[in-house]
Amino acid sequence: MQPAKRRDHEADPRLTAFVGLVVVLSILVCAVSLRAVLADPPSTAQEIATVATITFMVTVGTLVKARVRIRSTTHSITWVETAIIIGVAVAPPAWVVLCTAAGVAIAFATWRLAMIKTAFSVAKNTLVAGGAGLTLVLLDWRWPTPDLTQLITPVALAYLVATLLDEVLAIPVIALASGNKIGQHFRSNWDLRAIGVGVRFAAILCTLVILWVDPRLLLAVPPLVLSLHLAYTTRIRTRTEQQAWQRLARTTDALNVVDLDRVLTTAVTQAAALFSADEVEIELRRDGRVVRGTADALSYDGTDEQPSDVDGMVIPAALEGHDGSADVGVLRLRFRGPVELSERERYTLRTFASALCTAVRNAQAYAELARAAEEHAYAATHDALTGLSNRRHLLEEGTEQLGKRHAEGVTALVLIDLNHFKEVNDTLGHSAGDQVLTQVADRLRAATGPEDLVARLGGDEFAVLLRGLPAPAVATHRAEALLAALHEPLDLDGMRISVEASGGIAGAPASGGMPELLRRADVAMYQAKRAGQRIATYAPTRDTADLGRLALNGALPRAVADHEFTVNFQPIVDLGTGEATGAEALARWHHPTHGLIDPLRFLEAVERSGLLPAFAEAILDQALLAARSWRDAGFDLPVSVNVSPRSLLDARFPGSVLARLRAHDLPPDRLVLELTETLTLSQLDVVDRVLSRLRDAGVRLALDDFGTGYSSLSLLSRIPVHELKIDRSFVAAMETSAEAAAVIRSTLDLGRSLDLDVVAEGVENEPQRRALWELGCTAGQGHLFARPLPAGALLATLRRGSGGRPGVLAPPLHDAGAVIRLPGRRPGGRSRAAGGSQLPV
Repeated sequence: MQPAKRRDHEADPRLTAFVGLVVVLSILVCAVSLRAVLADPPSTAQEIATVATITFMVTVGTLVKARVRIRSTTHSITWVETAIIIGVAVAPPAWVVLCTAAGVAIAFATWRLAMIKTAFSVAKNTLVAGGAGLTLVLLDWRWPTPDLTQLITPVALAYLVATLLDEVLAIPVIALASGNKIGQHFRSNWDLRAIGVGVRFAAILCTLVILWVDPRLLLAVPPLVLSLHLAYTTRIRTRTEQQAWQRLARTTDALNVVDLDRVLTTAVTQAAALFSADEVEIELRRDGRVVRGTADALSYDGTDEQPSDVDGMVIPAALEGHDGSADVGVLRLRFRGPVELSERERYTLRTFASALCTAVRNAQAYAELARAAEEHAYAATHDALTGLSNRRHLLEEGTEQLGKRHAEGVTALVLIDLNHFKEVNDTLGHSAGDQVLTQVADRLRAATGPEDLVARLGGDEFAVLLRGLPAPAVATHRAEALLAALHEPLDLDGMRISVEASGGIAGAPASGGMPELLRRADVAMYQAKRAGQRIATYAPTRDTADLGRLALNGALPRAVADHEFTVNFQPIVDLGTGEATGAEALARWHHPTHGLIDPLRFLEAVERSGLLPAFAEAILDQALLAARSWRDAGFDLPVSVNVSPRSLLDARFPGSVLARLRAHDLPPDRLVLELTETLTLSQLDVVDRVLSRLRDAGVRLALDDFGTGYSSLSLLSRIPVHELKIDRSFVAAMETSAEAAAVIRSTLDLGRSLDLDVVAEGVENEPQRRALWELGCTAGQGHLFARPLPAGALLATLRRGSGGRPGVLAPPLHDAGAVIRLPGRRPGGRSRAAGGSQLPV
């Protein structure tokens, strides 16, 4: 193995010293060999022919090589060791040493390479010949051997010594010349080098065997060696190309990131290794950015035209798509010496440049999107005129602050309103008013600390969120300082005007969160205005707001966004066996200030608010999520959800329901939508398509509170339902009212005749359960079996069961195996029912 092309830069002192040592040792070996030759020179024609043949073989073995490029140096794998081993096997070692020196010198003279490279090659191969010859001398080698069995071991040992000497002498020089680590070269392509050793040893043995059998067969050696050389060269080329494509694939995968800095760093370091370049440089056209470095790390990243430290050959590649479009810059491979890329390397370079172009474009586009998103996020949370936070940001930051259980210090809010600001706008114009607001914002910002948040809520109203106060009383002093900062006159286009302001202070409430804190600060501010004071602190005793009459509409958007609406579930039970057969979803509103709000108060407000679709989707998602969890636990219960008539007027409603069923991986028949009798006949024509689509998809429909309206039978004739639900008022009165019992009986008869399931609501005691069972009602729900429970609590109740039977919520009415006759029960009737919140879905 030997380096073949000179590097155009000053040699490494370590390289020079090592080469000098090798040359000195080889001179000593040549001197010893010359002395031996002079003592016993070749005298016969055959001996002279042997010397000439060995010299020729060494020359040819040096010239025939396989080339491997590392950076700007091309390294060659030769056959000279083969010629040396054959020579020392058939001739005195001293002859072979001198023939090797002459043959290598002749080969290198034809290339006219640098003197240091020629000297090293001659010296290295001379030492290899000396080592191999000394090995055979120590083994008392004689040629020809008595038999072939005594040939293999000595020759193998001599070749092993020659190979080790070649590796030990050549690899440090290659590593120092190319700037790589010595250990890395010892490890790289070891398998190919091992194959080469085996191939050359096979050629040596074949040649020696031929010479031992009949020297005239030596004509077969050149074709054999040529075939082995071609096969080995092909193997090296194939391996090199395979490794190159694998590195290219890994590199292009590594470029698949959206951070531009990572893309450029990866491209520089990977390209340096991929193309064995001394330095790689990338220049981007958009901003003139230049990045350069080696396989280890970046050495430069900037926009200045700082020259590269690597002088020599530059191979550029445009960063453009395969069609020549989208030229984003240029990639430059720098080499310290002359380099000629192979066809495969040129194609690899074009492919890499195209992949890098795509990666740079993607990273730049992502950075632009991120910048735009950041600007939009900032604009969404800040006031365009003053640059202060807006109401939304104040609420978000305040909610986060109040949510910190271990927040240091006290949190308070100061609400500031400018007095008589309308007069500024009316007198001086809105432009002057904007200047006033901007200067007020600047003064408030200057008067607050880095931990405080200043916001403009709209118009002439500002707020300051004070965080980390040591005590509540400190809030008053901070508020006084804020208003004092506004007391000094403002300079408005040469005109000095005074600004008066009123402020309200409120400490963080125990409940209600940021909206309640804002409300209290607002109450305090208006107390200050009414009292003619600059500032006032919120006092509960002076809060005249009637919380019981607060309009709920204003709180609904927040309630939907903050997931304050939750769902409880009341099981539907087989009245005979006590087994749970379904569950009805019941919506609840846990208001942060007013506590649990009755559904009758908020459902109508939801329908009027325009938030009905969002509310309906939230309740439906919770119901289906619960049904999915029960099913996974082994309780396949349908869930019933009440539907608002307004939802049925929305053509998008069926698609939303079916999409959520698919999202939760539930069959459509696991959902029962309960309809109320508030539907009017005029609306039925509109909702008919909605209900038909749901029913056709497999969703079950139920008519809730049956018998309480005037149009029960008319609705039943028009709406394709699967189930009737008897209103709880009839169940409660059935024991004392013959009319109530008659309504229940007729409803059951109607259900049997129309093949509908019937569920009784409000079953509170065992007599009611038994009476309903005897009338032929098979399903019911009520406090007798369970009160409305959260989904997890209901699952725990089902698992616990009754009498050691999971899923059973009450003892059976009859022993197992008993034959019971139900009045008018239809053959094959259903024994399970599916159960229903007013989901103003």
